[in-house]
Amino acid sequence: MPDIQAFAHRYMEEYTQYKNGWNYEDSCILVAAIDLFRATGDPFYRDFAMRYMTRFVQPDGSIPAFELHAYSIDNIAPGRPLFFAMEQQPEDPRWRTAIEFHMNRLRTHPRCKCGNFWHKEIYPWQVWLDGLYMAQPFRMLYERRLNGNADLKDITNQFKVVREHLFNEEKKLYYHGWDESRQQPWCDKETGLSANFWSRAMGWYLMALIDCIDFCDEQMFEHRQTLVEIFREAIAGILPWTDPETGLIYQVIDRADVKGNYLETSGSAMLCYALLKGVRLGVLQSDRYLPAGLKAWKGLTETKFITGEDGKPHICDMCRVAGLGPGDKRDGSVAYYLSEDRCCDEVKGVAAFMMACSEALRAKE
Repeated sequence: MPDIQAFAHRYMEEYTQYKNGWNYEDSCILVAAIDLFRATGDPFYRDFAMRYMTRFVQPDGSIPAFELHAYSIDNIAPGRPLFFAMEQQPEDPRWRTAIEFHMNRLRTHPRCKCGNFWHKEIYPWQVWLDGLYMAQPFRMLYERRLNGNADLKDITNQFKVVREHLFNEEKKLYYHGWDESRQQPWCDKETGLSANFWSRAMGWYLMALIDCIDFCDEQMFEHRQTLVEIFREAIAGILPWTDPETGLIYQVIDRADVKGNYLETSGSAMLCYALLKGVRLGVLQSDRYLPAGLKAWKGLTETKFITGEDGKPHICDMCRVAGLGPGDKRDGSVAYYLSEDRCCDEVKGVAAFMMACSEALRAKE
């Protein structure tokens, strides 16, 4: 295995926050650090995560950098690492206070008529695959540890709504987004669906499913089984679209025929993580899915982990950002997804790569 951990150490040592505020991009790196800590026992990763959170969460549990002026499901994701902080410092009340702040914010988050959260206040009546990862693993941890499983049905239903409305029965893939109101320029006016299958959107969704499954306990059996069934179907559906040589997925998953399409790293790393973790948790059959996960990991490390002109290792072929709208912007076409900046070492892709690394390390034990 290439020295991913040396890269991770350097990346975290040099890391500067993604935005001024409390944000989901930084939380991805925190989750990756926590995963690597659990996989390796290296205190460097724990200390990195704790230093970051202690800097932002005040002794009274307030987070002055939290963006309050608009509802965004992305802003719930940073609540998830706070559970790790509470484990590490159970005597410090700030972590529980900060967790409750995120949960109270989520309780007032606008919802679609179907019951799912709006993606953002500027994206009303819209459900994006990304949003499942931003909110539901946090909620599952909250239910298990702090709420006595009182609202499990709402979590499960939000995944069931996505399965009902965003899944393509023919291709066995999930569309990036759905507009319940059928008003957005990017959506089909009959179905409300966006036009294509984006790699990282599918990656977020698969990670949301397997992480929620991971956070279930024996008391949650019925809900866990529902999520397991959805997860298995999604994994089985995406594997035929992986590249035969590397096990990776294309930026637009089903359009390998289009010039300029490429094997995209962040979505591929998320798929790799989901496969390996699914096997580790006993959700996926080892004989079928462990080879697929290890193949994807080999593809990532051999084709995406490169030495740059500066002589340092870099992780390449990441889509910097993509979305739908608002308005006439970002129309969800194949041309749109391929027009977005393709870069190296972008935080979301690096985090997914490190998460996949943590599972690869466990798989090799």
